[in-house]
Amino acid sequence: MLRIALVQMTPAAADTAENLDRGLAACRVASQGGADLALFPEMWQIGYTPCPDDAAGRRAWEDLAIDTHGDWMHNFRRMAVEADMAIVITYLQRWRGAPRNAATLIDRTGRSVLTYAKVHTCDFAMEAALTPGDAFQVADLGTAHGQVRVGMMICYDREFPESARALMLEGAEVILTPNACELTEDRLGQFRARAFENMVAVAMASYPAPQCNGHSCAFDGVAYLRDGTSRDHKLVEAGPEPGVVFADIDLDLLRQYRRGETWADAYRKPYAYGALVSDTVREPFCRPDSRRARPNL
Repeated sequence: MLRIALVQMTPAAADTAENLDRGLAACRVASQGGADLALFPEMWQIGYTPCPDDAAGRRAWEDLAIDTHGDWMHNFRRMAVEADMAIVITYLQRWRGAPRNAATLIDRTGRSVLTYAKVHTCDFAMEAALTPGDAFQVADLGTAHGQVRVGMMICYDREFPESARALMLEGAEVILTPNACELTEDRLGQFRARAFENMVAVAMASYPAPQCNGHSCAFDGVAYLRDGTSRDHKLVEAGPEPGVVFADIDLDLLRQYRRGETWADAYRKPYAYGALVSDTVREPFCRPDSRRARPNL
């Protein structure tokens, strides 16, 4: 089993020092529960505090951004070694121009193996102040159970089928998803579908009530048994209250299922999908604030 701890904890707004302390405490709880990996909600470093509308407020908000290899992050690298556990920590990343909404996967030796910036920024809201990411990446994560191929997507990313599909095509077995919005039945259904259609395990950590509504969850994507009997592949779904919730993924079961079943990349017809990468936008989907061009990184 690969045990993932979903950190559904309350942040201290934009108090980065307090969020560091609360985050390290949550990692200790995860480690005591036998987790191989701890997953935080979106932009934990600043508690997903929105960017103010006024110029002075925006500058102060941008000044909260940190470097991926800075002191705040170093504390989580040390924790990963101390706990012998991987950590996905999320933060406002300092970047040339506007900052990014980022997540870094730290392995149990304290090494950063993957840093991902949210591609589908919420450009209709305060995330228009961010620089979007430009790719979905996958990395090999060493665990006590051997290597597992891991990818990441953040919050609004999961509402686009292309996000999880791109990660599956890059070889992801497990997709980790920091979140910071209300998880409605439709959004939970979307997330289940991402696991099913790509035959991947997915795990999502979100904020508890009242900031969001909790419901951190995980699905292992194994929707049928070998005899064809359907199977509920939801591993866990939290309630609204703060806490650390654990999800156990049977990697052997998942890999066996992926070798024999029909979804993901087994019977796709890529020649028919040209519209998926077209830049053409038609009504009623034209939006003046939609940033479709690749970011200038």
